[in-house]
Amino acid sequence: MLNTAIKAARRAATVINRASFDLDRITVSEKSHNNFVTDIDQASEQAIVETLLKAYPDHAILGEESGPTANLNDDSEYVWIIDPIDGTTNFLHGYPNYCISIALQQRGVITQAVIYDPVRNDLFTATKGAGAYLNDKRIRVRNPDRINKALIGSGHGAEPRDLAEYLRMYEVVAPRCHGLRSSGSAALELANVAAGRVDGYFEKNLKIWDIAAGSLLVTEAGGIVGEFDGESEYLNKGDIIAAGPKVFAGMVALLKPFA
Repeated sequence: MLNTAIKAARRAATVINRASFDLDRITVSEKSHNNFVTDIDQASEQAIVETLLKAYPDHAILGEESGPTANLNDDSEYVWIIDPIDGTTNFLHGYPNYCISIALQQRGVITQAVIYDPVRNDLFTATKGAGAYLNDKRIRVRNPDRINKALIGSGHGAEPRDLAEYLRMYEVVAPRCHGLRSSGSAALELANVAAGRVDGYFEKNLKIWDIAAGSLLVTEAGGIVGEFDGESEYLNKGDIIAAGPKVFAGMVALLKPFA
């Protein structure tokens, strides 16, 4: 199943890379304020879905652009959760920070994860219980003993009403960590936590396709994923903190008032 997801991600990357050479020809529509979808998102998702269903025609699909397939219900054993381009705004501007995210949920548990960065040719993979990998090399989260040694990633949502709360969170976190970064791709930020490139990540109001694959990468790399109050319903609620154990505890202490 993991190999099939890798094949699907690479097929989608071919679509994305081809389009990246002529961004002016991309058709763009706005789903909500500062939340865009392109014909390339849709073509990428179609390539992924076709690859997955060819191998597993009975599996259900939950895609960001196409939504749920007709066979997705509470009894679905296998559900593929897809974000065909996480970081569409970056992609539209030629800013090289976006990825393809594919996760498999089995009986409600994420068991397989693929995040592929087509710009850097970085392939992040994880299987539940078998560790996390970057280009076939085992990866681990970093775990500084104090949050003031940690580089923290975040995002700030697309809606203007969210910005005031994020500014308050940044005022709390930024002076207490080594640095604060916002890259515009939740899935890629989670992959970077797993790889030890950043030490923690937080964001609110995300969708399951933004975080499903990345959350498994982090936990399989030895990290912790939870809500702002430390609880574990992040896939359903969309509020997420991910980090090594010591940094996670420090981030929860700072961000719990915003839960």
